[in-house]
Amino acid sequence: MSKICQITGKKAMVGNNVSHSKRRTKRTFDVNLFSKKFYYVEQDCWISLKISAAGLRLINKVGLDAALTVAVAKGYCDWKDIKVIG
Repeated sequence: MSKICQITGKKAMVGNNVSHSKRRTKRTFDVNLFSKKFYYVEQDCWISLKISAAGLRLINKVGLDAALTVAVAKGYCDWKDIKVIG
């Protein structure tokens, strides 16, 4: 799976390293991404998501079910992509 947040859809951006002499070389700005387990009350199971820090704040703000339904509606993840643990 690539480095894309399953909740917010954030992915790596491309930019430049700029040296002191203003010489520019390409680089990537990676997302603050990590794997996190959540208890999904509506399905009574544990799920594992690859989310960014902003995605974690969004889940804390609106709830896991609301964040997942918005992410699926916007096309950031699919229900079959969500990993169910036990």
